[in-house]
Amino acid sequence: MSNNRMVFRRADGAWVNQRQGAARAASAHPTQAAAIAAAHTMLAGSTGGELIVKGRNGQIRSKDTIAPGNDPRSIRDREH
Repeated sequence: MSNNRMVFRRADGAWVNQRQGAARAASAHPTQAAAIAAAHTMLAGSTGGELIVKGRNGQIRSKDTIAPGNDPRSIRDREH
């Protein structure tokens, strides 16, 4: 099972941190930054994985591999 997490905005306006494939959110936050920080902490404290952030429009805004995950891309990350 993958340990990927997704941050997105729910219909009620809360930003949530949810594991991909899960039925419920792990945490809900008033801001996107708080949800991203919570997801990053959860990934870093476990086996690592991919953090996917969606914008207000629902499209993927950002992807980041959190250690000890393995980023298969050999390009330099200029976003983080």
